[in-house]
Amino acid sequence: MSKPRSLDKSTKEDVSFIDRQPDQLTNQSVGQAEPEVPTGSDCVIAQQSSTQNINALPVDVLPPRLQEIINEANICLGFPKDYLAGAMLTAMAAVIGNTHTAEIMPGWKEYAILFTALVGSPGTNKSHPLSFAMQPLIDFDAEQAAIFNEAMKRYEAAMELPPKDRAAKGYDTNPIEPKRVRFTMQDVTPEAVHRILSENRRSLVLVSDELAGWFKNFNRYNNGSESEFWMSVFNHKAAMSDRKSSQSGVFIRNPFLCVIGTIQPKVLTELAAGNRNANGFMERILYVFPSVQSKVRWNRERKSPSFDIAAAWREILSRLIGIVPAVDSCGEIIPEDVPFSPEALDRLFSWQNEVTDRCNAEGSDTLTSIASKLEIYAVRFSLLLALADRACGDEKKLIDADTVERAIRLTEYFRVTAAKVQGIVSEDALTELQLAVLSELPRTFTTAEGVAIAAKCGMSERSFKRFIKDRKGVLFVHSAHGNYTKL
Repeated sequence: MSKPRSLDKSTKEDVSFIDRQPDQLTNQSVGQAEPEVPTGSDCVIAQQSSTQNINALPVDVLPPRLQEIINEANICLGFPKDYLAGAMLTAMAAVIGNTHTAEIMPGWKEYAILFTALVGSPGTNKSHPLSFAMQPLIDFDAEQAAIFNEAMKRYEAAMELPPKDRAAKGYDTNPIEPKRVRFTMQDVTPEAVHRILSENRRSLVLVSDELAGWFKNFNRYNNGSESEFWMSVFNHKAAMSDRKSSQSGVFIRNPFLCVIGTIQPKVLTELAAGNRNANGFMERILYVFPSVQSKVRWNRERKSPSFDIAAAWREILSRLIGIVPAVDSCGEIIPEDVPFSPEALDRLFSWQNEVTDRCNAEGSDTLTSIASKLEIYAVRFSLLLALADRACGDEKKLIDADTVERAIRLTEYFRVTAAKVQGIVSEDALTELQLAVLSELPRTFTTAEGVAIAAKCGMSERSFKRFIKDRKGVLFVHSAHGNYTKL
């Protein structure tokens, strides 16, 4: 894939892009110290109370150059750090695509596929960080679209001529219909997704400013279950379409497709509808959910960025886009494996075992389901962070223990936000009796106290204990033996 000129250097468009942002906004987090995030064994689910202290996406796990861009955009443009960091991670994953993989066990390889939701109330400034992070990909697609249009004109002109006359006019005797190279797509039909994937074997990212438009359109064009298709894509499984409307059937051996968009907390219940909270669909999404959900204020005293943050971000993505992968005789990309060091594998396995022990002890299906998907993401984050380091100048050729530690911290943030989302969805699904009991329970309570309160509301001891067990880690934390805390 050729490197587009628009990504090679700073241009006038870079400046105008910054000018188009709501740069008079300021975020309340500006000037505040980053919350302290547990590391090592302190950050695993084994200490549920400690994970609740992870209130912000740990931006410091990213390479220093990315941290500089995020901090400057936060101070000068008012972009919340969580949203911008989450969008940047997804953009980098989208351009890496099928070029690299990480093998955690023999035969188990992971690609950097991310499904990301920027969760926030109206006015929390979600869309602009998303646009900023995706702008270099939009620029790339615009340039490639122009190239495609010219190639299509030439192809159509050649096809209008008899084969024997084409060479004399400067055309190929047997011209091949051009395909449009791209990274992004938006509102598309299932058939279009298959076609675009088949034409872009490296990678794609579905960008939806309102993520509700994505899942609300599931099955809009057919009676099949489109959520199953997206879950299959998440797992990097072969995709195919044999519907009558598709062009003689489409087969994609290695589909790579990320998803990112914004969503309001009140819409999360709709995301969970249609069995999506029971079939593992919800757990495949990474929820960037800042604890501060206030509408941001405008600030006339803002300062200009000390460097061209758009150009700096464009340069980093350009290095990843510039990766030229090897391909086989069928045109399929041959991914380069990024190996784990022995110490990195030891740390990753130790962390997974600790989380698993906690899940088994808690007996919560919800927490176990979240943990199962997040251990996949821990491997993907390890790969993504290693390649992000490389794009920022680090020449390491493997995933070391430090990279895994950073990936674990990132994973633990998303464990907290997943539980937070499940809490919202779960509370919306409670019966009137369960809501009444939840309202009467104090912040902290013992099992005996809870049973007594439930009885006053008309709930049996057995039903109350089942209620606590089903909502453990979502509405309640088992803080000590026989003691619980409401979240």
